[in-house]
Amino acid sequence: MPYNFDDYKKLIAEVDQSVKDLSELHKDHMLCKKGCDLCCMDYSVLPVEYMAIKEALKAKHVDIHESVDGSCIFLKNHECQIYESRPIICRTHGLPLLFMNDDQWELSACELNFTEFDDEEFKEENTFPQDTYNSKLFMINKRFIERSGLEYSNFDLLEISSLID
Repeated sequence: MPYNFDDYKKLIAEVDQSVKDLSELHKDHMLCKKGCDLCCMDYSVLPVEYMAIKEALKAKHVDIHESVDGSCIFLKNHECQIYESRPIICRTHGLPLLFMNDDQWELSACELNFTEFDDEEFKEENTFPQDTYNSKLFMINKRFIERSGLEYSNFDLLEISSLID
């Protein structure tokens, strides 16, 4: 059964534009480049992202390996083999992320990119609103599950490493 990823692809385009804008804004701090893979871990993702990656794999041969150290199974020679179809969490790494944790706003930033910074420097305008995009992704995932007939709940997370099977 072919799946409809239109809503997900629109969200990816929106995320990519936000990432591009923030990367430009923080270009003096951003050291992310090919070969930097500290953040490339074996994440769990919502079914819509999992199935989108699975679908993309049908059109592209990748050398998948079993993760022994918690790194992503798609990381080969410090390079992402599914870069074009990587999940949202991977698209936002390196940026200053703003999110709610235990009823308070928290900031997360890559220790390699932002070596010296004061939390006060970061505001809504110059951080990635992670909760906003996670909420959008959650709603897209909910509709995807309803329409696809897949046997997942709205809260299921699937390990990317299970794509090996």
